[in-house]
Amino acid sequence: MKNSNDALSVHKVAIITGAGAGIGKACALRFAQEGYHIVVADMSEQAVEQSCKLINDEGGASIACVGDISKEETSRRMSNLAMESWGRIDALVANAGVQIGGELLQSNEEDWDRILGVNLKGVAYSCKSVLPAMIEQKNGSIVMISSINALIGSAGMAIYDASKAAILALMRNLAVEYGSRTVRVNAICPGNTITDYHINRMAERGVDEQQLREMTNGYALLGRAAEPAEIANAVFFLASDQASFITGQTLLVDGGFSVTGGTR
Repeated sequence: MKNSNDALSVHKVAIITGAGAGIGKACALRFAQEGYHIVVADMSEQAVEQSCKLINDEGGASIACVGDISKEETSRRMSNLAMESWGRIDALVANAGVQIGGELLQSNEEDWDRILGVNLKGVAYSCKSVLPAMIEQKNGSIVMISSINALIGSAGMAIYDASKAAILALMRNLAVEYGSRTVRVNAICPGNTITDYHINRMAERGVDEQQLREMTNGYALLGRAAEPAEIANAVFFLASDQASFITGQTLLVDGGFSVTGGTR
């Protein structure tokens, strides 16, 4: 972790949702390595504690926020924690998401409510909670985590795909709405990424992590799935001052999958 004598002597602050595992956890660690103080938000208390411990053990600073991101109160609480503890919010990574498969004909009202509640409303609530501080500071960056599924159709993922496409529309709206107030808003569309979720889900089917990785051999143009840290690198770039003239954009981090629409 960077110390207080570096360029971030006044520490920047990032809120990362879904930071207990996978891409969100990788983002929390990546931002902390750059000297950011982190609000680690997730639904799992155990996962939040583990992410905070990793950050704090390396000399970073983090605060846990446990709650359901589909409830607006959770977003208000995580922003309040940042402001009360550190007095600023420089970046939001709106990453928390859920995935429920199935064709449209197989879906029910509960599925729609759950996926849209987390994947869309949760992102919107997160943005709403941080915007006042960013506008007051006259500076801030929001990065939403969408999916390659927002741009390329996939069988059996009707509601998930719709929710991830909606995130891109929300991103463009907020970029237009708040660009004049020096808040940048962008989105990342990851391709196939080997996260804790996928590892655990496949383990339930008797497939271990090594077998899972072998199953992804040949994916996209680079011939493999992404690691969470690779997505986190792209997220940090968009959130950082290195991307100071980028807003309203969607960055595909998919190993070239979108170029061919399939595996090599």
